[in-house]
Amino acid sequence: MEYQPDSLSAAQFAAMRRSLTSGRGALTRRSVLRAGGVGALTVGGLAALSGCGIPPAKREGQGPASTDFSAKEKSLSFSNWTEYMDVSEDEKSRPTLEAFTRRTGIKVKYTEDINDNVEFFGKIKPQLAAGQDTGRDLICVTDWLAARMIRLGWVQKLDASNLPHAYANLSPQFRSPDWDPGRAYSYPWTGISCVIAYNQKATGGKKVDSVTQLLDDPALKGRVGFLTEMRDTVGMTLLDLGKDPGSFTDADYDAAIGRLQKGVDKKQIRRFTGNDYTSDLDKGDIAACLAWAGDVIQLQADNPDIKFAIPSAGYITSSDNLLVPAQARHKTNAEKLIDYYYELPVAAQLAAYINYVCPVDGVKDELSKIDPALANNTLIVPDKAMVKKSHAFRSLTSAQETAYEEKFAKLIGA
Repeated sequence: MEYQPDSLSAAQFAAMRRSLTSGRGALTRRSVLRAGGVGALTVGGLAALSGCGIPPAKREGQGPASTDFSAKEKSLSFSNWTEYMDVSEDEKSRPTLEAFTRRTGIKVKYTEDINDNVEFFGKIKPQLAAGQDTGRDLICVTDWLAARMIRLGWVQKLDASNLPHAYANLSPQFRSPDWDPGRAYSYPWTGISCVIAYNQKATGGKKVDSVTQLLDDPALKGRVGFLTEMRDTVGMTLLDLGKDPGSFTDADYDAAIGRLQKGVDKKQIRRFTGNDYTSDLDKGDIAACLAWAGDVIQLQADNPDIKFAIPSAGYITSSDNLLVPAQARHKTNAEKLIDYYYELPVAAQLAAYINYVCPVDGVKDELSKIDPALANNTLIVPDKAMVKKSHAFRSLTSAQETAYEEKFAKLIGA
């Protein structure tokens, strides 16, 4: 029986809107808003995710076969987020991409045309649904959308023989998400970590390193922030309760919501925010909060009082991922590019520029040659202890996501 795409509930639509306007969908790519195109996003754009009435291109888990022109056509089209690729100091070239072309002869048409997951999926969905080439050989999307595209059969299975470096060097914490076990269809471009950040001036020098402290420390009352992203806020709270975000029950979820509700009721939590927490944290209006690692690195560059902590209970990590769409003309060329970015010197050069979690194991020595400070920053290169504390929020069915988002929306007053 063919997999039928699930429709999006009102709760899921609302959650996506929050993500795009101020949540992780609006993360900065260095200084540029990831969701800069939000103003143009319409309900129709969000509806592109629902898939109502459109059958998948193939049975679940089987991307349709396509003719690969890589041997005859030394080219590749790559769609990515803004500010997600290294550029030269004069901003006229992309060093790692140009080095790839010199080595392989494969010319890369690189386009920064992904402003947010939903809007981008709306662009390519008509071709995918019709079994047509999207004009792109490689795309980069966040894990929940990657999962959806794989489920729909709109992604090609990768050839492991073309990915020796990727297979060998992929960090253990990203090796086997439940939506793509063994990374048969995807490889991460970057990781996105949710940690605790605090302004030590605002805390009087006190370290803040647990969700329990955020919710119960009277010295922080009214100056605590949590995120409007359900998976991050609830995931971090589940961990604090001793539950696994990868295998929790409905009762566990309800317990986490109840724990957070107490923080709201006693006015411990100042507010739930998207990435707009950065200005409040910088000023000290928020003393401590859940935060995304990329934001913390940027804040620390200008404010030495900004610190971060990894709770002993663990933290939530998600990823942006490279996929080859169904019917792409240059699958092998795309695989060669994926593998290239898993070579240690190349991975180091990319990480030094974009400052997100590098998913390439063993990159630290190469990165230290470029910038020792970056190499020693565990928000970019997690050490073994930090990797062990990394957890991914499990995949949800459409019914689960609807129920969970409705409860979360009530909690945050959305």
